Amino acid sequence: MCNVNGLGQFLRILFGLILVVLAWFGPQTSILNFELMYLWKFGWIGLIPLISGVAAFCPIYAVLGFGHKHHDQKK
Repeated sequence: MCNVNGLGQFLRILFGLILVVLAWFGPQTSILNFELMYLWKFGWIGLIPLISGVAAFCPIYAVLGFGHKHHDQKK
């Protein structure tokens, strides 16, 4: 069951990858300013949109009862 359209799926994967890469390389490099270095831990939250984008399924959309992909209804 897919409830995320192609553009939404692409954006979720991209956003998730960016956050995970920042979390993976953040502490070892100077990607973030020294004052913002504590934010690298929040990058692991990027796993949520990454998994949601790869699966093309958003549990929040399912709970609220809407989605972007419409299935063909046979008459």
